[in-house]
This record gives sequence, C-alpha cells and structure tokens, in this order.
Amino acid sequence: MVGSPRLGGMVPSPELLKKAQATECVDEVGRPNSSTREMLRRIPSLRNGFSVVSVFAQTALLIFLAVHFGPIVWIPVFVLMGRAHAQFASLMHEAAHRLLFRNRSLNDFVGRWLIGYVGFTNTDAYRRVHMAHHREEFGPNEPDIALYANYPISRASWRRKLMRDAVGRTGLRLLRDQLRGARSEVVVIRNTLFKILAVQGVLIAGAIVSGYWWVYPLFWLLPYLTVWRVINRLRSVAEHGGLMASDDRRVATHSVQQHWLARFLLVPFNIGFHLAHHVDAGVPFRNLPKYHQMLVDSSYVNIGGDDNGRGYQYPNYRSLWSALHI
Repeated sequence: MVGSPRLGGMVPSPELLKKAQATECVDEVGRPNSSTREMLRRIPSLRNGFSVVSVFAQTALLIFLAVHFGPIVWIPVFVLMGRAHAQFASLMHEAAHRLLFRNRSLNDFVGRWLIGYVGFTNTDAYRRVHMAHHREEFGPNEPDIALYANYPISRASWRRKLMRDAVGRTGLRLLRDQLRGARSEVVVIRNTLFKILAVQGVLIAGAIVSGYWWVYPLFWLLPYLTVWRVINRLRSVAEHGGLMASDDRRVATHSVQQHWLARFLLVPFNIGFHLAHHVDAGVPFRNLPKYHQMLVDSSYVNIGGDDNGRGYQYPNYRSLWSALHI
C-alpha cells in the first residue's frame, strides 16, 4: 500500500452503538458471564470430527461429478471447489484457535496436516498473525490491513480488485510469495513449506494414479487461485472493511444477518457470525449463532434501532458490499 491507510470510513454512527443492557447471559459490552461462558465454550469434538470428514466427502463428490459427467458440470463444480477451499479455511481457522478438538495434539495435527496443508496454509504461522489480529484489530501488528483499509472505494476500484482475484492475479502473486519461503533463512518456514508441498504432491499423485491427472490443476489449484480469492475478499471486507481500532468491537467488526445461501457459499461453519467471534474468541463455531442471539437480545447488536429503522447489523452481504463502494 502506498502511504498511510485510511481507516474508519465505514464506522457506524454513534446512535447505532448504544450501550447494551446486561442480561442473565451477557454484560453491557456483550461478554458472557461465567456460567454462560462455560456453556458456550464447550468444544463438541465428535461433531467437529464429522465436519472434517464431511468436507473431504463433499470435495470427493465434486471431483466424482467432474470426472463422470464431464464438461457439462465443470463450471458449477469449479465454483463449488472454491467453496471447498472456504470450508477448509474455516475449519483451519477453528483449529488455529484450538477450538476444533478438545485434545490439543489432535487439534493441531488435524489443523496442520488434514486441513491447513491441504489448503496451502501454514496453520502455525496463521495462528501467530491471527492472534495478533484478535489482540488488537487494526493495531500495529494487524496482518490484513491492506484488505480492510481505504473503504469506501470507487466502483471502478472495487471491480478491479474483484477482477484481479477472479482471473488469478492475486492468487498467483500470493503463491509466488509463499514459494519464496523455500529460500528463507528461517528453518521452520522452509520446513513447513516443504510439508505443504509434500501434501500437495500426495494430491497430485492421487490424481495421476486414478488416471485423471487434470483434476488437480483444474479442480484444486485453479479454484484456489481464482474462486477462493474472490470469496476470501468478499468475506474479509464484510468482516472489517472500512472500520478502525476501538475498544468497542462494533467499531472494528461488521455484523451481517446470515442467510442460507451466504452460509453455504461464502461463510461456512458459522464464520459469518464474526462480531460474536471477536467479542469472545473462545466460543467454538457451533455456538456462535446462539451467542449472537444473546448479543441481539441484549441490544449489543442493534437491529433496526433508530428513527429511520436502521440498525447496526446489515440485513445481508449485498447491502454491505454496496456500501463499500461509492
């Protein structure tokens, strides 16, 4: 980014950020009381294990459809493989918070080898920078400031960003940067990159042995470089685009009403309940809808609260994305 980033262009008006009412579950700033926190923070390891298996099963089904039905289904399969990357990334995010399995060793093994490395991600490095993000959104160690800053932007700029993502320019640049880690002087960076490449090698070998070598580049690598990058930008700016650092999480994090189609394509595994996640990052994804409702009940999340019927929460992602460009 050239120059200092412009922050705060999308901060809600103060009238939409009125102090919440303490309830039997949360206090005035949305934090759960001790008994509620204990309930919300229980990790359903078995159910999460089924979620991991389901992502692999769905991905395998898509590849089966592409192979056996041919070009007639390739476009929808291609798009849905971008969604598969979103699913892997969401579960990796859960593992980075150590909320996927109660057993820490199992959590970290699955988070690295079965989710992170499969999706080209160094889970441990992600955990380090992501914890910096949670300690202080938009702080000096914020890793994704370039994704969040300078909104609202022009419609032309918004289109250019999405086009760069859609044609693979963003993905190729980031992949090249990642591959430069092979020459890093830091041993752990080199070793982790080699592990990621080894896992990708297993996927490539599987495609070759099955007799469909083209499945890997066409339905795994290419959707990662294109569809997933579009999804990642749309989701990221819907989380923090145009906001700024504040002790009030509502100034640093958007809230968007969750609809089934968005949850299917864009924000799987409840990752769209992002304000609740930032108010208490120790709540597993399965409990975020319940926690979000507690925030609504306390008026911490204000829905249609002013004289014009406006609320802090956007009614859908389309309305938020429209507000991001002028």
